[in-house]
Amino acid sequence: MFGNKTRDDRPAMPLANGSNGGRRGMFSVIGADVVISGSIKASAELHVEGRIEGDVDCASLIQGAESHIVGGVTAESARIAGAIEGAVHVRQLTVERTARITGDVEYENITIENGGHIDGRMRRIGATTVTITPLIGSDAPRAPLATTVEPAAVSLV
Repeated sequence: MFGNKTRDDRPAMPLANGSNGGRRGMFSVIGADVVISGSIKASAELHVEGRIEGDVDCASLIQGAESHIVGGVTAESARIAGAIEGAVHVRQLTVERTARITGDVEYENITIENGGHIDGRMRRIGATTVTITPLIGSDAPRAPLATTVEPAAVSLV
């Protein structure tokens, strides 16, 4: 009855193509009842509801309000709602009203909702320096002018 069927060795879910570093549509979840001691590295989106005692390095981080991370966080984008004790280095950072960050924060663009807390130094990354040499008037060489161009990067909600 059951012995006649051949085994299907195909994966339950198609494997993602390794050419795309972000692996669109793929994510991992650390549940509320999970405690991890050690660093985590993920090439896709990471949803954290539990506790992590170690550094987190991922493409995108979504942290739940009851979550706690003791260690550094590095990501392209992050939506923080829980507690982080450690340095945060994120290009696109959203700090929700329930978030508590204790540590230095480096960001390119940041949104802080009313009630979100950051206790540490904040540093914007990604400013562009532009050099301009005026060509007005005489043929004498002039010293170039340098300026830093920084688009609006902080929004408070």
